[in-house]
Amino acid sequence: MKVTFNIDCTPEEARQFLGLPNVAVIQEKMMQDLEDKMRENIQSLDPETFVKTWMPMTMQSMTDMQKLFWAQMGVTVPESDTDKKDDTK
Repeated sequence: MKVTFNIDCTPEEARQFLGLPNVAVIQEKMMQDLEDKMRENIQSLDPETFVKTWMPMTMQSMTDMQKLFWAQMGVTVPESDTDKKDDTK
């Protein structure tokens, strides 16, 4: 046997019926605080800081990534003079 109930109510009415708290005021306040903080942080970022934050890879990191890719393809990458000097320290 299958019984189906169709209840037509708004989310607020359902929340009240089930005894759930109304968090709309808290949510509104938190969203406003989040928006204010985001605006404050965006205004304080200068272009150089923005680039450093979103693109932290240095040239050394790029070189390391390239070596990793070559190693995955089975190609041996000759060590440069700077790599040999770093190993002796």
